[in-house]
Amino acid sequence: METTQVLAAIDEEISRLTQARALLAGTNGHGTAKGTTSGGLKTSGVKRILSPEARKRIADAQRRRWAAQKKATK
Repeated sequence: METTQVLAAIDEEISRLTQARALLAGTNGHGTAKGTTSGGLKTSGVKRILSPEARKRIADAQRRRWAAQKKATK
């Protein structure tokens, strides 16, 4: 067996083991468990409520980003 074939077989096995570990550990595939942050802190699952003013500021900023992107592509 050539070295490249051995390395490919090892990589396949690592991939299978990583997927199996993720399933057993209950992670979401990105290394964090569902309901936790990357730091391991539990998230509350509660939707954050924004004020109408905050939503307007965010929407206006997004529209400016879209306009800048559209301008850059022309």
